[in-house]
Amino acid sequence: MKDALVIIPTFNEIENIEAIIKAILAQEKDFDILVVDDNSPDGTSAKVKELQSEFQDQLHLLLRANKTGLGTAYIDGFKWALQHPYDYIFEMDADFSHNPKDLIHLYNACAIKGADISIGSRYVDGVVNVVNWPVSRVLLSYGASRYVRFITRMKIADTTAGFVCYKRKVLETINLDEIKFVGYAFQIEMKFKAYLKKFNIIEVPVVFTDRTKGKSKMSGSIISEAIFGVIKMKFNSLFSN
Repeated sequence: MKDALVIIPTFNEIENIEAIIKAILAQEKDFDILVVDDNSPDGTSAKVKELQSEFQDQLHLLLRANKTGLGTAYIDGFKWALQHPYDYIFEMDADFSHNPKDLIHLYNACAIKGADISIGSRYVDGVVNVVNWPVSRVLLSYGASRYVRFITRMKIADTTAGFVCYKRKVLETINLDEIKFVGYAFQIEMKFKAYLKKFNIIEVPVVFTDRTKGKSKMSGSIISEAIFGVIKMKFNSLFSN
Protein backbone atom coordinates (compact mmCIF):
# COMPACT_ATOMS: atom_id res chain seq x y z
CA MET A 1 0.00 0.00 0.00
CA LYS A 2 1.28 3.47 -0.92
CA ASP A 3 1.48 6.45 1.44
CA ALA A 4 -0.80 8.61 -0.77
CA LEU A 5 -4.42 8.14 -1.81
CA VAL A 6 -6.25 10.11 -4.52
CA ILE A 7 -10.00 10.29 -3.95
CA ILE A 8 -12.10 10.82 -7.07
CA PRO A 9 -15.86 11.34 -6.64
CA THR A 10 -17.87 10.34 -9.71
CA PHE A 11 -21.33 10.52 -11.18
CA ASN A 12 -21.66 9.70 -14.87
CA GLU A 13 -17.96 9.97 -15.70
CA ILE A 14 -17.72 6.99 -18.05
CA GLU A 15 -16.09 9.20 -20.69
CA ASN A 16 -13.23 10.15 -18.38
CA ILE A 17 -12.76 7.54 -15.68
CA GLU A 18 -10.48 5.05 -17.43
CA ALA A 19 -8.21 7.76 -18.82
CA ILE A 20 -7.87 9.62 -15.51
CA ILE A 21 -7.13 6.43 -13.57
CA LYS A 22 -4.43 5.36 -16.02
CA ALA A 23 -2.94 8.87 -16.08
CA ILE A 24 -2.64 8.98 -12.28
CA LEU A 25 -1.16 5.50 -12.04
CA ALA A 26 1.36 6.36 -14.78
CA GLN A 27 3.00 9.08 -12.66
CA GLU A 28 6.55 8.54 -11.37
CA LYS A 29 5.28 8.80 -7.80
CA ASP A 30 3.07 5.86 -6.82
CA PHE A 31 -0.47 6.72 -5.77
CA ASP A 32 -3.45 4.61 -4.80
CA ILE A 33 -6.89 5.68 -6.04
CA LEU A 34 -10.30 5.50 -4.40
CA VAL A 35 -13.23 6.15 -6.74
CA VAL A 36 -16.37 7.14 -4.82
CA ASP A 37 -19.21 6.53 -7.25
CA ASP A 38 -22.81 7.57 -6.62
CA ASN A 39 -24.39 4.64 -8.47
CA SER A 40 -23.79 6.24 -11.89
CA PRO A 41 -26.32 4.94 -14.44
CA ASP A 42 -23.76 5.26 -17.25
CA GLY A 43 -21.60 2.37 -16.00
CA THR A 44 -18.79 4.32 -14.35
CA SER A 45 -18.50 1.86 -11.45
CA ALA A 46 -18.56 -1.13 -13.81
CA LYS A 47 -15.59 0.32 -15.68
CA VAL A 48 -13.72 0.82 -12.39
CA LYS A 49 -14.40 -2.79 -11.39
CA GLU A 50 -13.07 -3.91 -14.76
CA LEU A 51 -9.88 -1.88 -14.25
CA GLN A 52 -9.39 -3.30 -10.76
CA SER A 53 -8.27 -6.56 -12.32
CA GLU A 54 -5.42 -4.64 -13.97
CA PHE A 55 -4.56 -2.46 -10.95
CA GLN A 56 -5.45 -4.85 -8.12
CA ASP A 57 -3.71 -3.23 -5.17
CA GLN A 58 -3.86 0.38 -6.34
CA LEU A 59 -7.45 0.96 -7.43
CA HIS A 60 -10.32 0.89 -4.96
CA LEU A 61 -14.05 1.53 -5.33
CA LEU A 62 -16.57 2.85 -2.82
CA LEU A 63 -20.03 2.48 -4.32
CA ARG A 64 -22.81 4.60 -2.80
CA ALA A 65 -26.51 3.97 -3.31
CA ASN A 66 -27.53 7.53 -4.20
CA LYS A 67 -26.22 10.88 -5.40
CA THR A 68 -26.11 12.91 -2.19
CA GLY A 69 -23.56 15.58 -2.99
CA LEU A 70 -19.86 16.19 -3.50
CA GLY A 71 -19.25 16.91 0.17
CA THR A 72 -20.72 13.66 1.44
CA ALA A 73 -18.80 11.73 -1.22
CA TYR A 74 -15.53 13.19 0.02
CA ILE A 75 -16.45 12.66 3.67
CA ASP A 76 -17.13 8.99 2.96
CA GLY A 77 -13.85 8.84 1.05
CA PHE A 78 -11.95 10.49 3.90
CA LYS A 79 -13.38 8.02 6.41
CA TRP A 80 -12.36 5.14 4.16
CA ALA A 81 -8.85 6.58 3.86
CA LEU A 82 -8.49 6.93 7.64
CA GLN A 83 -9.27 3.24 8.01
CA HIS A 84 -6.11 2.57 6.00
CA PRO A 85 -2.51 3.72 6.66
CA TYR A 86 -2.33 6.63 4.20
CA ASP A 87 -0.37 9.71 5.24
CA TYR A 88 -1.49 11.97 2.37
CA ILE A 89 -5.05 12.12 1.08
CA PHE A 90 -5.93 14.00 -2.11
CA GLU A 91 -9.11 15.42 -3.61
CA MET A 92 -9.23 15.39 -7.40
CA ASP A 93 -11.84 15.65 -10.16
CA ALA A 94 -12.33 12.93 -12.74
CA ASP A 95 -12.58 15.22 -15.77
CA PHE A 96 -8.92 16.28 -16.24
CA SER A 97 -9.58 19.81 -15.02
CA HIS A 98 -6.87 18.86 -12.52
CA ASN A 99 -3.67 17.68 -14.20
CA PRO A 100 -2.34 14.40 -12.77
CA LYS A 101 1.19 15.72 -13.28
CA ASP A 102 0.50 18.30 -10.56
CA LEU A 103 -0.12 15.63 -7.91
CA ILE A 104 3.59 15.42 -7.19
CA HIS A 105 3.77 19.18 -6.59
CA LEU A 106 0.97 19.02 -4.02
CA TYR A 107 2.59 15.98 -2.45
CA ASN A 108 5.99 17.67 -2.17
CA ALA A 109 4.42 20.76 -0.60
CA CYS A 110 3.25 18.56 2.26
CA ALA A 111 5.92 15.86 2.39
CA ILE A 112 8.96 18.12 1.88
CA LYS A 113 7.96 21.75 2.45
CA GLY A 114 5.99 21.21 5.65
CA ALA A 115 2.45 22.08 4.60
CA ASP A 116 -0.42 20.40 6.41
CA ILE A 117 -2.65 21.17 3.43
CA SER A 118 -1.56 22.01 -0.10
CA ILE A 119 -4.03 23.55 -2.54
CA GLY A 120 -3.77 23.38 -6.32
CA SER A 121 -4.54 27.06 -6.79
CA ARG A 122 -5.96 28.70 -9.90
CA TYR A 123 -5.70 32.22 -8.50
CA VAL A 124 -2.51 32.51 -6.46
CA ASP A 125 -0.97 34.08 -9.60
CA GLY A 126 -4.13 35.97 -10.63
CA VAL A 127 -6.58 34.51 -13.17
CA VAL A 128 -4.12 33.44 -15.86
CA ASN A 129 -4.19 29.75 -14.90
CA VAL A 130 -7.73 28.95 -16.09
CA VAL A 131 -8.16 27.45 -19.56
CA ASN A 132 -11.33 27.05 -21.66
CA TRP A 133 -13.70 28.80 -19.28
CA PRO A 134 -15.79 31.71 -20.59
CA VAL A 135 -14.84 35.03 -19.04
CA SER A 136 -18.14 35.16 -17.17
CA ARG A 137 -17.40 31.92 -15.33
CA VAL A 138 -13.82 32.90 -14.57
CA LEU A 139 -15.08 36.14 -13.03
CA LEU A 140 -17.76 34.29 -11.06
CA SER A 141 -15.28 31.79 -9.65
CA TYR A 142 -12.58 34.36 -8.95
CA GLY A 143 -15.13 36.70 -7.40
CA ALA A 144 -16.48 33.89 -5.22
CA SER A 145 -13.01 33.17 -3.87
CA ARG A 146 -12.45 36.86 -3.15
CA TYR A 147 -15.84 37.03 -1.42
CA VAL A 148 -15.06 34.01 0.75
CA ARG A 149 -11.66 35.43 1.62
CA PHE A 150 -13.26 38.73 2.66
CA ILE A 151 -15.90 37.07 4.86
CA THR A 152 -13.67 34.45 6.48
CA ARG A 153 -10.37 36.37 6.54
CA MET A 154 -8.54 33.29 5.28
CA LYS A 155 -5.36 34.20 3.45
CA ILE A 156 -6.13 31.82 0.60
CA ALA A 157 -6.45 33.03 -2.98
CA ASP A 158 -8.42 30.01 -4.27
CA THR A 159 -10.84 29.22 -1.45
CA THR A 160 -13.13 27.13 -3.66
CA ALA A 161 -10.37 24.92 -5.12
CA GLY A 162 -11.12 21.21 -5.30
CA PHE A 163 -7.58 19.97 -5.96
CA VAL A 164 -6.16 19.48 -2.48
CA CYS A 165 -3.74 17.34 -0.49
CA TYR A 166 -4.38 16.79 3.22
CA LYS A 167 -1.95 15.32 5.70
CA ARG A 168 -3.61 12.56 7.64
CA LYS A 169 -3.53 14.51 10.92
CA VAL A 170 -5.74 17.23 9.43
CA LEU A 171 -8.56 14.81 8.65
CA GLU A 172 -8.09 13.14 12.03
CA THR A 173 -8.40 16.50 13.79
CA ILE A 174 -11.42 17.90 11.94
CA ASN A 175 -14.73 16.38 13.03
CA LEU A 176 -15.91 15.14 9.64
CA ASP A 177 -19.40 14.45 10.96
CA GLU A 178 -19.84 18.18 11.65
CA ILE A 179 -19.20 19.28 8.06
CA LYS A 180 -22.46 20.86 6.91
CA PHE A 181 -22.08 21.71 3.23
CA VAL A 182 -22.80 19.09 0.59
CA GLY A 183 -22.03 20.99 -2.64
CA TYR A 184 -18.92 22.84 -3.74
CA ALA A 185 -19.13 24.96 -0.58
CA PHE A 186 -17.78 21.85 1.12
CA GLN A 187 -14.37 22.88 -0.23
CA ILE A 188 -14.66 26.22 1.54
CA GLU A 189 -15.79 24.68 4.82
CA MET A 190 -12.92 22.20 4.94
CA LYS A 191 -10.37 24.94 4.39
CA PHE A 192 -12.05 27.16 6.99
CA LYS A 193 -12.07 24.38 9.62
CA ALA A 194 -8.37 23.78 8.97
CA TYR A 195 -7.65 27.52 9.09
CA LEU A 196 -9.38 27.84 12.49
CA LYS A 197 -7.22 25.00 13.80
CA LYS A 198 -4.12 26.84 12.54
CA PHE A 199 -2.89 24.19 10.16
CA ASN A 200 -0.19 25.29 7.72
CA ILE A 201 -1.83 25.84 4.32
CA ILE A 202 0.25 26.32 1.16
CA GLU A 203 -1.08 27.19 -2.30
CA VAL A 204 0.63 25.62 -5.29
CA PRO A 205 -0.05 27.31 -8.66
CA VAL A 206 -1.67 24.95 -11.18
CA VAL A 207 -3.34 25.33 -14.56
CA PHE A 208 -7.04 24.47 -14.43
CA THR A 209 -8.50 23.24 -17.72
CA ASP A 210 -12.26 22.94 -18.15
CA ARG A 211 -13.61 19.50 -18.97
CA THR A 212 -13.92 18.49 -22.63
CA LYS A 213 -16.01 15.35 -21.96
CA GLY A 214 -19.04 14.81 -19.78
CA LYS A 215 -21.24 17.39 -18.08
CA SER A 216 -20.54 19.83 -15.28
CA LYS A 217 -22.42 19.24 -12.00
CA MET A 218 -22.64 22.97 -11.17
CA SER A 219 -26.12 24.29 -10.34
CA GLY A 220 -27.88 27.34 -8.93
CA SER A 221 -28.48 25.65 -5.57
CA ILE A 222 -24.75 24.93 -5.24
CA ILE A 223 -23.91 28.59 -5.85
CA SER A 224 -26.58 29.71 -3.38
CA GLU A 225 -25.22 27.36 -0.72
CA ALA A 226 -21.78 28.88 -1.13
CA ILE A 227 -22.92 32.52 -1.05
CA PHE A 228 -25.23 32.36 1.95
CA GLY A 229 -23.64 29.43 3.74
CA VAL A 230 -20.30 31.19 4.10
CA ILE A 231 -21.85 34.01 6.10
CA LYS A 232 -23.55 31.53 8.43
CA MET A 233 -20.34 29.50 8.74
CA LYS A 234 -18.33 32.57 9.72
CA PHE A 235 -21.04 33.75 12.16
CA ASN A 236 -21.18 30.35 13.86
CA SER A 237 -17.40 30.29 14.23
CA LEU A 238 -17.53 33.44 16.34
CA PHE A 239 -19.50 31.58 19.01
CA SER A 240 -17.72 28.24 19.00
CA ASN A 241 -14.59 27.19 20.78
